[in-house]
Amino acid sequence: MQAMRNLEIVWEDLMQAFENGDPELIFFLDRETGEVFSVPTDYDDDLFWDEVEARDERYLEIPPFDYSQERQFIHAFIQGINNSGLKNMLVRAFVGTHSHGSLSEILSFYPEEQERFQAVREELINERAGKWLEEHDIYPPK
Repeated sequence: MQAMRNLEIVWEDLMQAFENGDPELIFFLDRETGEVFSVPTDYDDDLFWDEVEARDERYLEIPPFDYSQERQFIHAFIQGINNSGLKNMLVRAFVGTHSHGSLSEILSFYPEEQERFQAVREELINERAGKWLEEHDIYPPK
């Protein structure tokens, strides 16, 4: 087990990594510097990949975006909406019958709900990142 460490991390960079949905990119956290960086999955540099593998306690691969967790969150968000017309449109968008557009397009006409959606989504990603850091005994200074 690694020793607990305080590590200065640029939170926005970490959030970008946790929000990454591109399967062609892998994000890493450097446990020594706090740097978050990405490389293409097809990066053709054996020395780099050997270094990452040999020093796996230093370079932590950040888990890819969790689409199943996102779907659960969206479902719960939709269930909490009181406006029945909006709720029905979002349900149709969620299940794939986009008669009124995508979820983000629909919410763009309801700024308060869109803001609430973004805030709850951001909180979910922050919690996921925080738990991941704790699992690796990393505690960014507050």
